[in-house]
Amino acid sequence: MPVILGIESSCDETSAAVYADGVMLSNIIANQIIHEAYGGVVPELASRVHQQNIIPAVQQAILNAKVSKNDIDAVAFTRGPGLLGSLLVGVSFAKAFALAKNIPLIEVNHMQAHILAHFIEDPKPSFPFLCLTVSGGHTQIVLVKDYFDMEVIGHTQDDAAGEAMDKTSKILGLPYPGGPLIDKYARLGNPNAFKFPEPQIPGYNFSFSGLKTAILYFIQNNEAKDPDFIKNNLKDICASVEKRIATILLNKLSKAAQAYGVKDIALAGGVSANTGLRQGLLELGAKHQWNTFVPRMAYCTDNAAMIAIAGYYKYSQGDFTDQHVAPLARMPF
Repeated sequence: MPVILGIESSCDETSAAVYADGVMLSNIIANQIIHEAYGGVVPELASRVHQQNIIPAVQQAILNAKVSKNDIDAVAFTRGPGLLGSLLVGVSFAKAFALAKNIPLIEVNHMQAHILAHFIEDPKPSFPFLCLTVSGGHTQIVLVKDYFDMEVIGHTQDDAAGEAMDKTSKILGLPYPGGPLIDKYARLGNPNAFKFPEPQIPGYNFSFSGLKTAILYFIQNNEAKDPDFIKNNLKDICASVEKRIATILLNKLSKAAQAYGVKDIALAGGVSANTGLRQGLLELGAKHQWNTFVPRMAYCTDNAAMIAIAGYYKYSQGDFTDQHVAPLARMPF
């Protein structure tokens, strides 16, 4: 079985992983705290920090896997989608490593890799299955027919669910990254304290721009009456917002599952780390007798393990790329 080195650098996590013999031997993630001061990811700063982190991350991944550079049979890397400068660092490193060791180069679609994270360890979904893929930049319902035969049957028409959470955190004055803090406070609040609208979008598509605006006006109107409104109601606001976002996602997923007659239902992407969404999927699964699948937290956010497992399946198919490959900020699914 081949030894695959995975490289992920699509946004602000520099990650490297090694997969071999059916086991993820290592998964190193270097985060970038520099963006906290700006309340969001600054693309130019992200690419510079990737340059600092890429070699130490790869060295540590190889060390933790207890293999040598000479043992690696192929390098898998994120080609896109993502921030162009960040992607360029990972792509360039992967090309150089593969060229130096004279081993195959494997390009991976970041969003497909999130879905394939379900195959890192048991239990694994069976084909075909539906995957709700939710992150700061993407919200999709994907019909997964095979490892690389995937059809997007629903997507956001404007903003992503993760972006709605990030925007809410800014409105509430929470530090970056705000998503985990909303999750934290939501666990202590009443999810039925406040009501927010559910967009009426046909089919399996999503829209979160209107919800973001509704949350903004809700906060502004209540602060005009009570300057301490956020302080006195923070936990309930977080819980109510989280519940609305989760119900929007799960209502569409439920409709798609019924229409396609699929019983294996999966959750993937950075927002799949959200406790309310995970719990909501498990409850909905029990109600509809679904087989539900949610990756471990380490495989939910951007990570190289998902790139390595995708690389393994591409290696098995002999699906390699050449040294002329360039990163793509927007990559076709």
